[in-house]
Amino acid sequence: QPEQWREIMNKKMRFPPELLNAIQEGRIELLCGLLRTGDGIIRQLDESEDRQWREALNLSIRLGNEDAMDALLQGVKFDFRQIHEALLVAVDTNQPKVVKRLLDRLDQEKGNKMDVRSFSQAIFDRSIDDSQFAPGVTPLTLACQKDLYEIVTMLTQKGHVIPWPHKISCACLECRNGRQYDLLKFSLSRINTYRGIASRAYLSVTSNDAMLSAFSLSRELRKLSQKEPEFKQPQYLSLEQLCQEFAVELLGMCRNQSEVTTILNSCGDESQDALDEQAFEEGIPNLSRLRLAVNYNQKQFVAHPICQQVLSSIWCGNLAGWRGSRTIWKLLVSVGIFFTMPFLCLVYWVAPKSKAGKILKIPVIKFLLHSASYLWFLITLLGESITMEMYRDKFASRQQNILHSSFHMVWVVFFWYECKEVWIEGLRSYFLDWWNCLDVMVLSMYLASFALRVLIMLKGHFLCHDQSNSDECIYFTQTRDNWHQEDPQLISEVLFAVTSMLSFTRLAYILPAHESLGTLQISIGKMIDDMMFMFILMIIGTAFLCGINNVYVPYVISPHLGFNETFNFLFWTMFGVANQDYVDMPQFVLAEFVGRILYGIFTLVIVIVLLNMLIAMITNSFQKIEDDADVEWKFARSKLYLSYFREGLTMPVPFNIIPSPKAIFYILGIFKRICCCCNYNSEQKYPPIASVSSDKGSEDSLPYRQQVIRALVQRYIESARREFEETKRKIGNRITELNKAVSRMHIEMKGIQQLLLTDGHAPNDALTKDGSSVLGKYIIGAKNNFRG
Repeated sequence: QPEQWREIMNKKMRFPPELLNAIQEGRIELLCGLLRTGDGIIRQLDESEDRQWREALNLSIRLGNEDAMDALLQGVKFDFRQIHEALLVAVDTNQPKVVKRLLDRLDQEKGNKMDVRSFSQAIFDRSIDDSQFAPGVTPLTLACQKDLYEIVTMLTQKGHVIPWPHKISCACLECRNGRQYDLLKFSLSRINTYRGIASRAYLSVTSNDAMLSAFSLSRELRKLSQKEPEFKQPQYLSLEQLCQEFAVELLGMCRNQSEVTTILNSCGDESQDALDEQAFEEGIPNLSRLRLAVNYNQKQFVAHPICQQVLSSIWCGNLAGWRGSRTIWKLLVSVGIFFTMPFLCLVYWVAPKSKAGKILKIPVIKFLLHSASYLWFLITLLGESITMEMYRDKFASRQQNILHSSFHMVWVVFFWYECKEVWIEGLRSYFLDWWNCLDVMVLSMYLASFALRVLIMLKGHFLCHDQSNSDECIYFTQTRDNWHQEDPQLISEVLFAVTSMLSFTRLAYILPAHESLGTLQISIGKMIDDMMFMFILMIIGTAFLCGINNVYVPYVISPHLGFNETFNFLFWTMFGVANQDYVDMPQFVLAEFVGRILYGIFTLVIVIVLLNMLIAMITNSFQKIEDDADVEWKFARSKLYLSYFREGLTMPVPFNIIPSPKAIFYILGIFKRICCCCNYNSEQKYPPIASVSSDKGSEDSLPYRQQVIRALVQRYIESARREFEETKRKIGNRITELNKAVSRMHIEMKGIQQLLLTDGHAPNDALTKDGSSVLGKYIIGAKNNFRG
């Protein structure tokens, strides 16, 4: 090390006051002379002098005075903390050359032992509180936040990394000490770290698959926004939105169908293994990355035109004219499939590999078949309801025929369809969809209702067949008025009524196939989420219910005073149909006065305030959906499309319960593969991309998917650099125009000064006023030129 280096922390050198002026004026000789002077006496360095040395180095970097910075680095031995802050300043001002020199200085001073993370130091070091940078900000995180690709590459090559933050519930020693020492610094350090990790530059430079990294990070940030709601907006949710936009921008860099197919059909090792279990129909790609995006709720990625084009082409299959056909033609085809559904299912059952069978396996035709089957099921429910009304006397007793009210059970073999879905998707993935939970609940209630009807029929047969005079047989033959409240037939009828209502709500599942209906269905679903507001309504309503009931219950002058009556009175008051005489009690003035006051407050709070607030919340949710209706609808439609891409499940309910020759063929094929030990290699080989890198030898060893990912990232980085250069050029032009305007202002001011010198007898105030007006005119003009 040079002998002229002075230790600031050991050999304390007093800070020369003229040093900052020398740096600002660019007087390098004076700067070197000030650094050579000094008594070299060892003395304690207070906080102000340490801050001044740091400010001198930072000032030279900000001014871009590399000679002054070199003189300071040669004349003074700065410690790691000061070099660290100087690196932050160099990164903040986007000076790659200065960053390289400071990194070399750190390598020369501390070698490989330096802590490039400085995460813990930022939490426990109180001496850097006067720094302009937030806690936890390292040079790499700052460069990532500013998307400085060159500096990020330089830092990562030097070994700088961004350590992944621990879980919010982590109880390790470092996290416990960080929370106890300074909770705010600890939280800010975590957020700044996530800002660096979620940046486009860091994901592009450090990730093997930047798109998958963006997916995973987006999901983690969404979970953190729920676990740490105090930093939900704008920290975590804004970063989550940034990750989604980055993945969409990468997808937009695809240039041909081969790259799109490679990107959407491959998603890495672990997730690939998990998603390959969901086999699609023959000829349909697995779309593993697209399905992963759906599972991770990447709505913008799924709604991208490239993804939608791929899905639409698979959805229509060989029916090329379906997408461009008119709505009337589509409606006629749908009606034809509705009436000919049994015949089409028979054709597919007999010859699944025929031309007609292959047409029926097209996702859009499969969707129409299943929709037709469900519509027939709903028509059956309506027919049973009409039949119950026509034969009311029989259905009111136990003489009804079980077949008359249980014909819908033919479609309840839909349970077998759900079992196949669980087998294909897996139990966890199956129950992640709320529609599947609704199906399980409806099917369970249908089966319970049917089981109770069978139980009643068998019980009546055995009781009255042997012992016709027993009490059980007499009770069984009595009318409905004498039945117990827990009678199985009553429970069965209630279950059937509720499930009939829920069965019609299942129609909303197919609505996303149409744009207008799908948007309305999504809006209704989002508005139902606002019904959590009903919890507040219930608390306030219960409070007034208890209060008003306690006012009137002690006065037993009227039989209509009671808890149930009070609840009915308050409930219908919210809809304006209650009888106001309930609160009238003239003979008890005090109780009547208090009751009227409570009732008036209830009307004011519930009817005027809370109900209108609920309406405003629902309107706001509807408006949000309308503002982003296209993305929401395309995401919902994509999930519907993917559900019909799966292999099998072509035969709709109830025809799927019949074993088909296709199933026997599959069983024989599996047995043949097991016996013959055949190995099939399904790996697709694609030609390499020549534009990814000049090193062809290393590229040939990479999988085609990795080559495509690198090509997309490289195109994205080049696009970002071109955009940066264009912005820089525009700013340079504005600065040039500003300099010209300032030059004209100086020339005009010199003319004014000469006028003042030559005409000394002229009124000074007028001349000053004219000069100030000219100056103001030029300043305003220059400001407008710069802003324009």
